[in-house]
Amino acid sequence: MTAPLPSNGSCSSHPALHTELCDLFGVRHPIVQTGMGWVSGPELTAATAEAGGLGILASATLSPEETRTAIRAVRERTAAPFGVNMRGDAADVTERAEILVREGVKVASFALAPTEKVIRRLKDAGLIVVPSVGARRHAEKVAAWGADAVVVQGGEGGGHTGSVPTSILLPQVVDAVDLPVIAAGGFHDGRGLVAALAQGAAGIAMGTRFLLTSDSTVPDRVKREYLQRGVTDTVVTTVLDGVPQRVLRTELVDRLLESGRLSRAARSLKHAVAFQRMSHIPWRDIVREGLAMRRSHGLDWSQVLMAANTPMMLRASMVDGRTDLGTLASGQVAGLIDDLPSCAELIDRIVTEADAVLTRLTVVPSDAGKAMNARVR
Repeated sequence: MTAPLPSNGSCSSHPALHTELCDLFGVRHPIVQTGMGWVSGPELTAATAEAGGLGILASATLSPEETRTAIRAVRERTAAPFGVNMRGDAADVTERAEILVREGVKVASFALAPTEKVIRRLKDAGLIVVPSVGARRHAEKVAAWGADAVVVQGGEGGGHTGSVPTSILLPQVVDAVDLPVIAAGGFHDGRGLVAALAQGAAGIAMGTRFLLTSDSTVPDRVKREYLQRGVTDTVVTTVLDGVPQRVLRTELVDRLLESGRLSRAARSLKHAVAFQRMSHIPWRDIVREGLAMRRSHGLDWSQVLMAANTPMMLRASMVDGRTDLGTLASGQVAGLIDDLPSCAELIDRIVTEADAVLTRLTVVPSDAGKAMNARVR
């Protein structure tokens, strides 16, 4: 395993909150902010890192040069450790990995598992490698390849997700691999952190909860859209890119669900052209990624074309604030969130609540203690 980074201090007054994740990442609290495209920019990443969690910069929607610039922008804002998230199936993942190495990034995070070769290259350069998975077999695979930790997202999570709930998937993966497991999907408070630790996790990762903070650059009108929703106001659909994805149910999503494949394909082609012009990613690389998706997910060509929807439709909402034109990736936990704290306020709140819960659970009431002593005698 990669040598741990120096710790920035204890996670909390309760020893159970200083997990192996704190030592591995060199952070104060076992809390990770996930790498969300168009959301996890330098501002949110740095704010999370400054608050003692692990902030992760999203790079899948950035060009290599933009990724390099964003990494430096994070470093201008904080000296704390942070990570960068990449797509494991990206055609230029090797080039992007080298950027992380040259820029001195400490944690490489992956949406979809990278190859063993990429993992080995990053580890040899001293990076901590953390893939995200949604099934036990995937966790076992990346563990065998040398991953240092793994994020396990249950079906409650937002964006691309599986069908197994976190409460079932988490202990299954914990029992299957011998490396730190980070629980994702459905977490937003200290009670959830304690529950994850009780099931064997070394910490939690949150996306929707960090999106809904004052440090997030997502437009206020979009945040308000999330805050007014309930726990049943999301839907998992394959119409966006051929892979199950959890989003808020909006009028746009309803129209897409009702539209035919031909009209969705036409929309996707338009978005593919727009994304290529904006990102400057060569068409050959886009085609290679499409072929990789077709192989790994068993998609047909119309579904591969639909995959071009995701970057541009997320940008329309998360950057431009156009909820009528863009989709809103969201975990079900959005229905439990009703405020927009700063990252510092949020993490402090979670740790304080977790500390109180653990203290309550480990302190035996005096009457119960007397009764127990009487039974012992």
